[in-house]
Amino acid sequence: MADSDGEDIKETPELPVEMIVYILSFLHASDRKEASLVCRSWYNASQDLRFQKNVTFCFPASASSLELVRGLGRKSRCSLIISQLDGFSMSRSLLLEVGLCLGSKLESLALPGSSITEASLLALLPRLTSLRRLDLRGLDSLFMSGAFLSREEHRQQVRLALSGLEELDLSDLRYLSDLTFSRLTGCTPRLCRLSLAGCHIAFEFDPYRGCPVGAVEDSSALLSLRNLRRLLTEQKSTLVALDLSRTSITPESLRTIAQVQDLVLEELCLHGCKELTDYSVEVLVKHQPCLQRLDISACTELTSRSVEAIAQGLKSLTNLSLSHDWRITEKGLADLLSVSSLRSLDLSECLHVSGTEIVKGLTGPDAARAQLEMLSLKSCTYIRDLAVFSLTQVLGETLCELDLTSCVNVTDLSVRAISTYLQRLVVLRLGWCKEVTDWGLLGIVETTRCEPDEETGDKGPRFTRTFGNMGFFKPPRLPFEERPKLVTQNDLEQFKRQAGASLLALNQLQELDLSACSKLTDSSITQVVRHPDLHRLSLSMLPEITDASLASVAWHCRSLTSLGLSHCPGISDRGVAQAAPYLHRLQHLYLSCCNNITDRSLSLLVQHCKRLRTLDISRCKNISVTTMDLLQSQLPFLENVHYKFIGGADLTLTL
Repeated sequence: MADSDGEDIKETPELPVEMIVYILSFLHASDRKEASLVCRSWYNASQDLRFQKNVTFCFPASASSLELVRGLGRKSRCSLIISQLDGFSMSRSLLLEVGLCLGSKLESLALPGSSITEASLLALLPRLTSLRRLDLRGLDSLFMSGAFLSREEHRQQVRLALSGLEELDLSDLRYLSDLTFSRLTGCTPRLCRLSLAGCHIAFEFDPYRGCPVGAVEDSSALLSLRNLRRLLTEQKSTLVALDLSRTSITPESLRTIAQVQDLVLEELCLHGCKELTDYSVEVLVKHQPCLQRLDISACTELTSRSVEAIAQGLKSLTNLSLSHDWRITEKGLADLLSVSSLRSLDLSECLHVSGTEIVKGLTGPDAARAQLEMLSLKSCTYIRDLAVFSLTQVLGETLCELDLTSCVNVTDLSVRAISTYLQRLVVLRLGWCKEVTDWGLLGIVETTRCEPDEETGDKGPRFTRTFGNMGFFKPPRLPFEERPKLVTQNDLEQFKRQAGASLLALNQLQELDLSACSKLTDSSITQVVRHPDLHRLSLSMLPEITDASLASVAWHCRSLTSLGLSHCPGISDRGVAQAAPYLHRLQHLYLSCCNNITDRSLSLLVQHCKRLRTLDISRCKNISVTTMDLLQSQLPFLENVHYKFIGGADLTLTL
């Protein structure tokens, strides 16, 4: 090849696809997706099988979805989440196309928010010969008549296709009867995981018969305990996970399930089962000692007696959720944290927990204590700096996720401890920790101010006959009465020179929540929120930040997919103009109550943020309703736009 001057130009040889695959293997999934857009060879490399594990395509039913499904036929395997299906011809055509193009390749199928007919699903299921997971949650239209799979020929066809199905989700079905449940589960003989969360199940105990209702004959209208127990008995060799959240399960019913002979559960979810008692948990632990994951959150009758039973009986436990179990106290937590297999603990809204016993349990020998990777203490208002400081020191080698949302007594000392010791953190939530200031994020100790009362010298009379506001009669100064000492330019220069740990030390952060930490300003946000791998950031309800913070965040955190800026009056069109060109990956943006945002900002979002799926501009009084037409026509992935009370309108749009 020669240029215009006649000189030879050597073409750069293309890298072998194996080399490109090797390069891409070092990138996060979001970065790999961006790299795949460079050229055709990079796109082909990104489709390598090692990058295509557990890839799920999510889209609503529409005419354009037909072409997408045909394109997916070139993949060796995939999973689909198709929403908004109905009984009309377009939905039927889409399901038919899924069966024709992806029948032997589809591993998982979910149909949320749909209302499909029995005929449409029965035409599809026999073609899905590789299906491993089927999600039918909330599809009442299928089960309302009670005739689903009533014909033997249909059952035979479905049984052949679904004989390898491992996961079945039947959550939130109001019309799931014994007969329909038996027909469907009879076609899935090797289930590993079953979800019946939110279903109407007949768990009531009949005192006259001495057995649960439905223990003798099937219930025609509701799934009965007898039928559920039959399934567990038949599939006990494969079934390891069961979800009965938000059902009316009773202590006696749970005992009946736990005592199924040779049933060995590894996961059990009982979230929101409000009738369960400590006795229920003790029986469960006794008969199912191999449980690894247990969710008994929002079971409001449980106390620390349940915690003690779990600590003594579940020695293989890895994940435990006690969220919203407000009767639980510190008792038993030390023993629980001595379970060496424990990796995840959720104590959010356990109002009596102060952290003392947690620290005690974690300070034992390494081999005899939990190696926590996730800890949630959300709304545990008794948590203070001393507990956080101690926890950071013992969990520094393992903890990846920490939630201290609404721990109102946490201050800058805790933030500095987190930055110093928890440098493996991927998720940090400090929302509503109102005592956190710029000093904590910057890792600088605030210089103390000398109060007049603390100065030495003769102050004259300290109290009077009239009991004025002098001496010990002077009311104490409350923390919210004074603003924090502002960070000066000299302080920032000190920060840049020092070797101390600031939030910058958490270089693996992917999610950061600083919402409602109202003492934060541009001084810290512009200096320390500089995490290139950050995906989700919330700065909502920070009244002191301005466009400078938004511009800095956009420049330094270009991997952001979700950004919260609601109730930030200092954010304006100028900030959006500076930030939008660097936020190409943004999918969720929250700007409600930002009154300095106008139609100009929406035009900038249309220009630069083509992947937006959620946009909240509620109560932005300077945005007009007519701009919504622009959003709908030019943002192809937009699903939800919330715009209450803009231009005098009260509207919420779901696309």
